[in-house]
Amino acid sequence: MKAALHAKIGSPLVIETGIEVSGPKEGQILIKTEYCGICHSDLSVMESLDLTPMILGHEAAGIVEAVGKDVASVSVGDSVLMSPIGPCGSCVMCENKRHTLCERGQSFVFGTFPDGTTPFSLNGSPVYQGLGVGGFAEYTVLEERNVVRIENGLPLETLCLLGCGVQTGLGSVLNTAKVTPGSTVLVMGLGGVGLSIVQGARIAQAEKIIASDPVEDRRSKATQLGATNTIDPTSSDLLGEIFELTDGAGVDFSFDAVGNSDLIAMGLAANKSGGLTVIVGAPPPEEELKLPSALHLMMTEKRLIGSLLGSCDAQKDIPAFVEYWKNGSLDLESMISHKYTLDEVNSGFDALKESSGVRSVIKIHEK
Repeated sequence: MKAALHAKIGSPLVIETGIEVSGPKEGQILIKTEYCGICHSDLSVMESLDLTPMILGHEAAGIVEAVGKDVASVSVGDSVLMSPIGPCGSCVMCENKRHTLCERGQSFVFGTFPDGTTPFSLNGSPVYQGLGVGGFAEYTVLEERNVVRIENGLPLETLCLLGCGVQTGLGSVLNTAKVTPGSTVLVMGLGGVGLSIVQGARIAQAEKIIASDPVEDRRSKATQLGATNTIDPTSSDLLGEIFELTDGAGVDFSFDAVGNSDLIAMGLAANKSGGLTVIVGAPPPEEELKLPSALHLMMTEKRLIGSLLGSCDAQKDIPAFVEYWKNGSLDLESMISHKYTLDEVNSGFDALKESSGVRSVIKIHEK
């Protein structure tokens, strides 16, 4: 089968037609991948992770081709969305509703199933499954816990975004931060995740949503999706404008959707006493935090927290997010700015590097 292969750090993906995919084992599902979004996490892997060869793409949707023994939640022909983290449901973290922290679920970072195997091979040698999905391939195999059935006939090219970027953004607002009605929210970075945070804040009935990004088109998109105010951080005093917009009070919640220590520090500075800063974007491994003094944090009770995949339980949250889309609360269509074929996947990454548009979606099969 055809797939886009991460073969060398810092290099474009390579289109390979000789990939083999195994049939589903017990508890696994073989999926014909139809569409897959391009996420910044894929680019980060391409630029920094020496775990090759690997099939990336983790924001995917498709149709069930076959199921392994004991799979009960889906059948052949079902439309499904895929999620990088599939919680086991029985460990301490899962029992405490911390599903994204499930040790078994986090095996996605190793490019294999929890038992160390991968469904992909090339010339008899294993090919890693990037970020738990391997969506830039015509077919993939996932464990049942990573697969969410949706109503047949819904547009997979749109709903695939729920697999990562939108799940992460909405979840960080609704699950991690638990934004409250009438609150004030700051969102820094307006890519797919940041714009999903904006929409999540609107859904949570925040009174003021301040959105910051250097790209004018993204600021305009944020206004369209619910931001009450936008700021260009390159041409203004960001912190000064935030305090001006909040009558000197600061914000209740701030979100870094980039993964930048300066923005995290900005969020803490912009918070009112008792405010919460959420790290949503993935910083480089070597990135160190720039914190205010310990005394300042103690006296103000400001809080800092991370959010992995929006603290979501995919089996519960993705269906809820589909309902937001169906009732018009969640706009996914306007977030898709580019569409490419699998052969054109590197053009999608070029657009991402240039901050062009918001989200690119790859059509995996040509017909």
